[in-house]
Amino acid sequence: MKKILVLLMILTLSIPYTVKANTSSASSYILMDDTTSRVLVGKDIHSKRLIASITKIMTATLAIESGKLDEMVVVTDDILKAYGSGIYIEVGEEILLRDLVYGLMLRSGNDAATMIAVFVGGSEEEFINMMNKKANEIGMKDTIFNNPSGLPTPEGNYSSVYDMALLTRYAMQYNDYREIVKTKKYKVTTNKKTYLWDNKNKLLRYDYITGGKTGYTEESGRTLVSTASIDDMNLIVVTIRDSDDWNTHLDLYNYAKENYIGYRVLNKSKFRVYGDKYYQKDKLYISKDIYIPLKKEESRSLVSHIILEKKKDYNSNDKVGRNQIFLGDKLLYEEDIYIIKNKSINKKNIFNKIREWFSD
Repeated sequence: MKKILVLLMILTLSIPYTVKANTSSASSYILMDDTTSRVLVGKDIHSKRLIASITKIMTATLAIESGKLDEMVVVTDDILKAYGSGIYIEVGEEILLRDLVYGLMLRSGNDAATMIAVFVGGSEEEFINMMNKKANEIGMKDTIFNNPSGLPTPEGNYSSVYDMALLTRYAMQYNDYREIVKTKKYKVTTNKKTYLWDNKNKLLRYDYITGGKTGYTEESGRTLVSTASIDDMNLIVVTIRDSDDWNTHLDLYNYAKENYIGYRVLNKSKFRVYGDKYYQKDKLYISKDIYIPLKKEESRSLVSHIILEKKKDYNSNDKVGRNQIFLGDKLLYEEDIYIIKNKSINKKNIFNKIREWFSD
């Protein structure tokens, strides 16, 4: 299929001076742009470390992807082997899978993790296989899961801050996930009792924080994942083995705010394609505005390209190409391009068909 490549523009902007973030307490940390998965700053981002309860981000993701959130779960004696932090459900209790995920993410319930694994995977062993398969699909090359909770075991759950940022970015595509992790309080009533859960993520007291997950074991130290929306930037921070993780996350978000600007690289209301003759009678569009964090010196190397497919048959709202954003020679982002057919052309085609029918 022949394609058209059109160079659009080089974008420029002004950015404030650079400041450093205080991250001295963290063994590993990362600040990632959620839109592009670009690493803005980090330390030992691919080092494999024990991750404790931030494991539960994967458990929650698979529960959401199962499509069973509103199904009732009857708690089995599988939970009896869970220990540590819990929501303290009982054998025989009936609770929605959705509510188990809330208990998993707000209270870090290890009993909830076990029950989710058994319900979604059929067994904990099969669910662990699902976790590792999904990690591979996402591109988590430094990760191995051996349980759904993050509890210490001889094998352990290992990952890197980079991989956990990729997982968080993947999970944040789901509305259910975003809604759960930003919730500060949640009330649940089952056939046996009523629960009122507070979220352990203290960062939610800040308006710009949109979610995250806490973790701790003696073996792993403190682990923490958080997400934020600041000045048109969607950001992810992950720290592993950090005794002052709350402040590290705040410092990294402050670093992003002081050194980057959320620059609108694609504007859906002003989207135009110049130099294209194939679709010139139709309207091409993108579905949303795109913002990317950029520094001043980087803006001079930012370039946008359009790639269009020459389709003989197409309908309105079909995908016909993509808009690529490059920083130098590195592809940062791609956005799909769609089409709205010119109605006058459609009417002309109808009249031609009628004329052809009468002439036969």
